[in-house]
Amino acid sequence: MSKTILITGAGTGLGKGAAFELAKQGHRVIATTHGAEGAKTLKAEADALGLTLETVKLDITSAEDRQAAFDRFGADVDVVVANAAIGDTGPIAEVDVNRIRNVFETNVFSTVEFVQPYAQAFARGGRGKVVFVSSIAGFLTFPYLAPYTASKHALEAIAELMREELEPMGVQVATLNPGAYRTGFNDRMYDKMDEWYDPATSITPPEAIRKVRDLFAGDELQMDPQPMIDKMAEVIAADNHKFRTVFPEEAIKDVVEYQQKHWTLEI
Repeated sequence: MSKTILITGAGTGLGKGAAFELAKQGHRVIATTHGAEGAKTLKAEADALGLTLETVKLDITSAEDRQAAFDRFGADVDVVVANAAIGDTGPIAEVDVNRIRNVFETNVFSTVEFVQPYAQAFARGGRGKVVFVSSIAGFLTFPYLAPYTASKHALEAIAELMREELEPMGVQVATLNPGAYRTGFNDRMYDKMDEWYDPATSITPPEAIRKVRDLFAGDELQMDPQPMIDKMAEVIAADNHKFRTVFPEEAIKDVVEYQQKHWTLEI
């Protein structure tokens, strides 16, 4: 059955791929982008592929944008996908806390503000689904990735609580937890450190940062995004599925081992 699906942060990467795939499957997709030009570009790309896609500017940090989108689409939406996110990097002992606040503003606070009216409407109607696009960074940690990782840890708790609270009202809540995919997001996130990190004054040696950066923002670890895009489309459109979808599935073992190790870790 065709569904009406609203996806934030659909101008690039996994969000864009999922929007296109869901449109191919015949769903009504409302793909939102941070800026108006991005919405025009996305619409042109969809048109060139013969896809029917509604695009709209939605900066989730803007109360005006959030309200305008809800007023326009809220009554029709079956599934809302909170995908928009930003990242920042740096040693947690040194990174400016305002940079962490900025990440939390988008990835946590504005995401919750965006989702709330849809969740309330779903609860009143006894149906609907909220999907939070989180990350395996929601329950793993990676050196020099604290601003982003901490925001995803917070989002995991919010998603779990929303599921527990809304499930009795007939509302589904789920998370998608991608690993490292080659979309450009990881590269841009690690590039943020260049805006402030100075090896001449930092307590953190550049060699340590470079080693991690080359791993997570390089080609060795990052994967082809298409399998993740296909999995996202599958979960978003499905009537029933697991609360949490970690992908690739091999990463589940890493997550479990990480969590177990930290219960016995000594310092």
